[in-house]
Amino acid sequence: MEKETQSNSEYIVEIRDMYKIYKMGDNEVRALNGVNLKIRPHEFVAIIGPSGSGKSTLMNMIGCLDTPTSGEYYIDGHEASTLKEDEQAAIRNKEIGFIFQQYNLLQKLSVEENVELPLIYAGVPAAKRKEMTKIALERVGLYDRRHHKPTELSGGQQQRASIARALAARPPIILADEPTGALDSKTGTEVLSMLKELHQEGKTVILITHDNRIAHEAERIVRIMDGEIVFDSLVDGDKSQVNV
Repeated sequence: MEKETQSNSEYIVEIRDMYKIYKMGDNEVRALNGVNLKIRPHEFVAIIGPSGSGKSTLMNMIGCLDTPTSGEYYIDGHEASTLKEDEQAAIRNKEIGFIFQQYNLLQKLSVEENVELPLIYAGVPAAKRKEMTKIALERVGLYDRRHHKPTELSGGQQQRASIARALAARPPIILADEPTGALDSKTGTEVLSMLKELHQEGKTVILITHDNRIAHEAERIVRIMDGEIVFDSLVDGDKSQVNV
């Protein structure tokens, strides 16, 4: 954490000159090619790009799921790009709630147990875990389904369970990877509405998508292509408040 004081505390996410390079025989693939990105607390940002653009790699960096070849990453003032795996896991548990396209729920566990699992990893005492899990499930309207297995829920209910799991530890950042991709349009709209509510309640929401329509539900759009950010603007077109 030695570099913490070098970060500008104005930003909850700050990426500086980041590269992720993969060696493919004699060739190299630059999944990220000198990316700079700053996100303030309480923003709702959509990161958009087609398959192969680098958006998934960038998501993994923001989520502390991978480390860059070079460059710096600060999350809530902490330098995270050089942390060991257990240190990255601690940052993830504290700072980030993940929502995935395929829900990533454990099929053998109940909804309640799925939501509680990250709290167990975080070392939250049992009584407190139960309380936090109950609050998260009530927040998404699934407390009455808490004893059901994921296979007993609809796709929309599974995604709401995923959102409850992301919310349970009360992280400041919600990182949503194509959260409507496996849902019908009506249910997808409901999930987007929930993300907007979380943003309005003060969460920093980072939405990863390939869909322009979905991206325009955010307040700011960051477009990535060939590993580089090629566009960064508020949805209303005002670039004056955006740092690129």
